[in-house]
Amino acid sequence: MVKIAIDCMGGDYAPGPIVKGAELAVHENIAHVVLLGDEKAIKSYLSTSKDIEIVHTTAAVEMHESPSVALRKKKDSSMNKAFELLKAGHVDGVVTAGNSGAAMAFAIFTLGRLHSVDRPAIATLHPTIDEGTSVLIDSGGNVDCKPMHLVQFAIMGDAFAKSVLGIKRPRVVLLSNGEEETKGNDLTRETNILMKYMDINYIGYVEGTDIYNGRADVIVSDGFVGNVALKVAEGIADSLNAFFKKRITASIKNKMGYMFLKDVFQELSKKTDYSEYGGAPLLGVDGICIICHGKSNEKAIKNAIAMARKFAEKGLNQSIKETISGYQSINREKEK
Repeated sequence: MVKIAIDCMGGDYAPGPIVKGAELAVHENIAHVVLLGDEKAIKSYLSTSKDIEIVHTTAAVEMHESPSVALRKKKDSSMNKAFELLKAGHVDGVVTAGNSGAAMAFAIFTLGRLHSVDRPAIATLHPTIDEGTSVLIDSGGNVDCKPMHLVQFAIMGDAFAKSVLGIKRPRVVLLSNGEEETKGNDLTRETNILMKYMDINYIGYVEGTDIYNGRADVIVSDGFVGNVALKVAEGIADSLNAFFKKRITASIKNKMGYMFLKDVFQELSKKTDYSEYGGAPLLGVDGICIICHGKSNEKAIKNAIAMARKFAEKGLNQSIKETISGYQSINREKEK
């Protein structure tokens, strides 16, 4: 069975929900796990230690900590030790709800980048109205990008959609402030030109609404814009759920209406609940790494472990390697 290393000290509420989520994954036979962090703290949340391996670490990366500082001073942290286990081949993937910037820094430092990848990127999954799933890449890993970085994101997103989502010819688009080619900024316009020469199903610019309407499979963006889009979506989802919960109990009529539409509301809530997805893969590093929301609960952690297992079993990284190797002839000087 697949074995996943869990950074138990990363996250806003660590280690409680992290440990409980890992224990759920073991009980449901999702994967074997290795828990890294303060052993005493970890054991205080475990119902049983059966089939659960613990690696004690004394250091942890704080959520507010600078990635560069963490990289220099926290090489013995639970986060980096998890990556070291993956590098050594003792586990098949890493799950962390910790500092995402530090996770990217340690993943690059310890695992290394895939060949021909300059910037690893975070890919988030989003439900679409046609019952499908779209991939937004990059969702926050790289704030300042060049056109060739976005081209690499597109290639990785294309490989991801093919190998994991089973889409034979993913529709790849570039996130902009309008569909017209005259829209966008220097980055999107230059990237748009490069994308037309790629052997992918590139269909041009889209707006933010197209992330969810089923028009595209892979939405490419720099990490600044992508992260803003992601956080806006999370905020809207939370607001909608809070609004419905408040209004449903406001009157007898609303309660009766809810009884008829209960299944619809529950489905909507499930589709917009980040914990159902678990986390987001960091694509472009030489290993499976799932980065979770800092506020992840035990269900999110369990699902992130399931996600890591799925990616490991499907050979996600090998698929990306094979796909991106076909584009090595791209002249990097075009970005200058």
